[in-house]
Amino acid sequence: MFLVGELIFFGLLTPGFLNVQNLLFSMNDFAYIGLAAIPMTFVIITGGIDVSVGSTMGLSSITVGVLWMGGLNIWLALLVALIVCTLAGLLNGLIVAFTDVQPLVVTLGTMFLFAGIALVISGGSSATGFEGISGFPNSFVQIANGITLGLPNSIWLILFILIVFGALLHFTKYGRNVYLVGINSKAAKYSGIATRWIVMSTYMLAGLGGGISGIILTSYFSSARSDLGAQAILPVITAVVLGGTSILGGRGTVLGTVIASIVVGMMNYGLQLSGMSSEQTTIIVGVMLIVAVVMRRFNINHVKKWFPKNQSSTTKAT
Repeated sequence: MFLVGELIFFGLLTPGFLNVQNLLFSMNDFAYIGLAAIPMTFVIITGGIDVSVGSTMGLSSITVGVLWMGGLNIWLALLVALIVCTLAGLLNGLIVAFTDVQPLVVTLGTMFLFAGIALVISGGSSATGFEGISGFPNSFVQIANGITLGLPNSIWLILFILIVFGALLHFTKYGRNVYLVGINSKAAKYSGIATRWIVMSTYMLAGLGGGISGIILTSYFSSARSDLGAQAILPVITAVVLGGTSILGGRGTVLGTVIASIVVGMMNYGLQLSGMSSEQTTIIVGVMLIVAVVMRRFNINHVKKWFPKNQSSTTKAT
């Protein structure tokens, strides 16, 4: 409903916004949000969070660029970058699972670590900060910019990730264990679930999602840079929370995250078409995140309890 209202609002505000072709191809601008937000849903359902995903995107991008520039086949470079990002997620998961340090603190530290490694790799390859590494093969560029069966490839990729990760979360024993760890990790541990493995694996999935997003951004811009995805963490977490995933864990769906990713992306697209800068749209997305978190904490049952009291007090007064 919110998405429909958003489309109507921007359609009235900006002529040409509701052009179907424009809407479809605008998804190339924000596909990376959904691709990173879907695996992030797993992490937040377990009660954790990963703020290093933006740095993982930059690490993925510059890894692909440097390996390809060094003579490696572009598809092998892509595979190596995904492995590197999954290992980065494993590092997050190991620290979170085997220490008492809060996930936010852990991933805040690794956010700077991964960003620093990406910068070092970028500097060692003499890649310029603004242009990065360019000149990729057309087959690689078409991953994000190509069209298949009349639809942008980014839409097909999101559908594929939605089906794979949705099936993993909602139709497997592993997915049920992810929910149980988020609802009560101690009870899950005593019932025989390998809670540490579940936690580690969700961070590995988040690292993989960051890696995929970084590759899509690299393909979309046809340029590998260490700072790609540096501003991504806010819309990614907003999409997960807005999609119905509880920030306290134990609840959430992949489909909700995908729909919320489209809402956030369309919000950015509509606001920029109406003349707002990217910095100003960031403020709007930040407000959406705050409202979503507050609404999750605001129990509707409290409202139901509040109204009878007022009604009874009104009756006494009369």
